[in-house]
Amino acid sequence: MSVNLEPLDLGVPIPYHFRCPISLDLMREPVTITTGQTYDRTSIQSWFAAGNTTCPVTRAPLYDFTLIPNHTLRRLIQDWCVSNGDFGVEQIQSPARPANPSLVRTLLNQASSETCTTQSRISALRSLRRLASESERNRSLIGSYNVRRILLHILFDTDSDCFELKHESLALLVCFSLADSECVSIASEPERIKYLSRLMFHSSIDVRVDSAALIESVVSGTRSLELQAQISSVDDIYGGVVDILKSPVSFPRALKVGIKALFALCLPKQTRHKAVAAGAPAILLDRLNDFEKCDAERALVTIELLCRIPEGLAALAGHALTVPQLVKTILKISDRATANAAAALLAVCSESEECRRKAVAARVLTPLLLVVQSDCTERAKRKAKMLLKLLRESWPQDCVGNSDDFACSELLVPF
Repeated sequence: MSVNLEPLDLGVPIPYHFRCPISLDLMREPVTITTGQTYDRTSIQSWFAAGNTTCPVTRAPLYDFTLIPNHTLRRLIQDWCVSNGDFGVEQIQSPARPANPSLVRTLLNQASSETCTTQSRISALRSLRRLASESERNRSLIGSYNVRRILLHILFDTDSDCFELKHESLALLVCFSLADSECVSIASEPERIKYLSRLMFHSSIDVRVDSAALIESVVSGTRSLELQAQISSVDDIYGGVVDILKSPVSFPRALKVGIKALFALCLPKQTRHKAVAAGAPAILLDRLNDFEKCDAERALVTIELLCRIPEGLAALAGHALTVPQLVKTILKISDRATANAAAALLAVCSESEECRRKAVAARVLTPLLLVVQSDCTERAKRKAKMLLKLLRESWPQDCVGNSDDFACSELLVPF
């Protein structure tokens, strides 16, 4: 096929047959399955890991899940990347050789053996972490040897005072998803959560972020609201997460992990006041423009959650950035973000006449009218209509008569 698809971030079209049929992205490591269809290795592995047993394109049932590297296609893709380098196309790196199972077993035995020297155990953990960072295949291989049990034992071993060993086990542990039972086991022991909370004040930013990542995994994997609240109530746990969110934009992982952890911790309503006391409202507003799309959505959901308690609502209504940031967010990120921003804006404007004046000054009417007329979610439209009704009395009459924003003012009538 000679069809070309125009990518969003490149100035040159990507040939159709260079794109993965699943992700539609440029294939980095094309592999062929038994039906003869070619996919990017990461995409087809994720397809199989989700429990699918058919070919994504042909829908034919599969009985053999062997992935055969398509070296010819990969060389063609590499040549295309090189020839289009002037258009911003980056060369794809040669895939790392898969880890040797025998080597992985040896390293795990070395890391878990208390008869080995501490330095050799640390070295083994670092080698495993390097292998895990190279590919999903390596992580799957390492994970198949019950590595999480080994790492959890090292991390929470009260008889060991080797912090470097513990920190290396933590860094490797966050490369894997915890089972629900493991999350419950950690959450059920307050001393373990307190230990992780203290690590969020470590001098190393990597240790701090890894600790927050593990806390987020535990909270998210714990279905018990009681255990979630127990974790969120640990002293200084919010303070640690807020400090991580103060990291510079040059460390994007800190922002990503920090907002995920803060959102998870704010789910239990009874502990949200601790988030407010730790300065969560201010840091969320300060960093809102620095988040990627999905993280900005989490930040806005968290802001809305904080608006649902008196302390959070008062803090947000009194912050100078709340109204302008929320107004600027409407229709700029996603439908979900628009709904959350409108809901939070409705809450603070209902609380404060000053916020209503600020919303009017920020020319909120135009985006709200657009929301009402758009294909946004029903929740977003409902919040926008409620907000328009609330602000109707706050808009100066001379502005109403002169502003182009009121060209569609009839929409304000049917509330």
